[in-house]
Amino acid sequence: MSNGDIKVDLATDHVATIEMCRGPNNFFDTALIESLGDALNELAEDQCRAVVLCSEGRNFCAGARLESTSSSDAAQAPHLYDVAITLFEQPLPIVAAVQGAAVGGGLGLALAADFRIAAEDSRFTASFARLGFHHGFGMTATLPNVIGAQATLDLLYTGRNVGAAEAKSLGLCDEVVPADELRARARARAHAIAQSAPLAVRSIRATMRRTLVDEVRLAVSRERSEQERLMATADFTEGVTAMSERRDPDFHGV
Repeated sequence: MSNGDIKVDLATDHVATIEMCRGPNNFFDTALIESLGDALNELAEDQCRAVVLCSEGRNFCAGARLESTSSSDAAQAPHLYDVAITLFEQPLPIVAAVQGAAVGGGLGLALAADFRIAAEDSRFTASFARLGFHHGFGMTATLPNVIGAQATLDLLYTGRNVGAAEAKSLGLCDEVVPADELRARARARAHAIAQSAPLAVRSIRATMRRTLVDEVRLAVSRERSEQERLMATADFTEGVTAMSERRDPDFHGV
């Protein structure tokens, strides 16, 4: 299965691989997230028991790609977060294979998975505050669920980079492996899940993640409103400009 944005392969051991095909940086938009959600739901009806989520190129996902649509089209199109919630609601366990950067919304996408296997060169960055922006993709719920409240505040307030070793110590990833072993190790974990009784795994996953899904649904509402508010500020303009010019931002709180 392939649509240009993703490639999907379901092996005979009931483990599927979904590869994002927007290298080298794999920026996402609503269409890509919708494709991921559709693929996961189709696999759930097709003997799949676990999924490896990976991407081509240098970086797992460098965040969201700004979408250029007319105001009328934007009003009719679903919002990114209305689509993203399907990644949390669908029933299949996901193992993310993270190479290079998982930045901003890319970190949010990685956190939608049940497990994260990271290459030694990977880095995780919640860079929103360095852009004068509010975090999104349900990270209000997912990040503290994985690393705890205090570590979450540190990463969100500072926007600093977290390398693979620190990510492992925080619990942000479950394993750190050489880059050439990344997909094999992610697949091995997915295969171990797939050997368990599939109805039991789905039932357990639904029970364990029920509260998280509800929290994500509430979180994205607040995140969306704050993102829209902060996009109108001078600090946001400065943050985006500074990033494009590869310099430190000069924020003034306006």
